[in-house]
Amino acid sequence: MLRAFVIRKPADMHFDRACHPESPHQKLHVPDWFVSSLMLDRALDAILRRVKTLDRSHDIPYLAGYSTDGNTIYIDRHLPASFEYRGRAIEVDRFLILHEEVEKTLIDQLGLHYLHAHQIATRAEEAAVRAERISWHAYDRFMQKYVKRIGDERLKKVPDDLDLKPYRDYHDWDLMHRMQQAIDAGRLPRASQTLRREVAAYDAAFREQRRDARRTAGPTTTRQAAPKRRR
Repeated sequence: MLRAFVIRKPADMHFDRACHPESPHQKLHVPDWFVSSLMLDRALDAILRRVKTLDRSHDIPYLAGYSTDGNTIYIDRHLPASFEYRGRAIEVDRFLILHEEVEKTLIDQLGLHYLHAHQIATRAEEAAVRAERISWHAYDRFMQKYVKRIGDERLKKVPDDLDLKPYRDYHDWDLMHRMQQAIDAGRLPRASQTLRREVAAYDAAFREQRRDARRTAGPTTTRQAAPKRRR
């Protein structure tokens, strides 16, 4: 069953296993530097409270993304809000939000390349999943199932302010080409001029890159499709 779209402010967000959604911090009976599930849960809770807008009403390649200004976290509208694991309903939004917030911050504040920021964000996401006593394999299997389904879908509703840097840095020319086709075919009627310019610029850059590669390697060179990226 798909989850209805809701935009929530941080103060209204409630997630299972959030250690203190409303109450003040309690002193832990362990050193502050001690790495524990509770400490990680508190850190995740702090990040969730800083999210200004959660949007689940759009088509988002690779499940989740963020706006260019970082104020909105996007999660694909077709991804269920939870999956069952050993009799428990596991809500996934909190883990996706953690990944996107960490990734966006590392790119914008530290100037990291997307691929480096993505690796660090994935490790943080995995640690948070394991801290909830959830198998990373089971969690990732659930996500991959919807990545394939979403990847095969025609893009019909892409947000105007979706940050395209991850797709550009990942050299996902096929995805950018699909987005350009959707705009040209009128399937993204609300696409902003900024989005149109960015897609066109990335498409031109990829074409030039392939042209240079062919000149360097000779006429037998064929383009290899980028491997699937989860987020």
